[in-house]
Amino acid sequence: MRNYESLNTVVTDEQTGIIYLAQADQPDTYPRVSLRREGSYVAISASYGPLEIAMRLRYEDLHRLLNRLQPVEGLQTTRQIGTGQSYLSLGLQKNGDLIIRPTIVGDATGHMCLNLILTDDTRNTLYNWLNIT
Repeated sequence: MRNYESLNTVVTDEQTGIIYLAQADQPDTYPRVSLRREGSYVAISASYGPLEIAMRLRYEDLHRLLNRLQPVEGLQTTRQIGTGQSYLSLGLQKNGDLIIRPTIVGDATGHMCLNLILTDDTRNTLYNWLNIT
């Protein structure tokens, strides 16, 4: 079974253009997702202590996927963006929470991923930052 960590706070650094999604009142060793626009791409760093999954996704693809994402009863994640070797699985829940699973695939025998949930308020802030209606 999967163990999900909830990210419920957002900090935006206007100077660097980075948005940080984390757990309230927790040190940097707890899960955190950082995003930054880089031209037509979005750089994503998902970390848990010293472990990091980094990826660079096309902004238009991410925007389109999140804009069309709908809750599906019985499924935790319904869409993926990226490649066969690294991707971001996304799923919207009926309560507004967003499941995100940044994943690195080793080979046919396994993969490594972080199981994270953005609370509804955190998701709304991220959507505003990404200009998603």
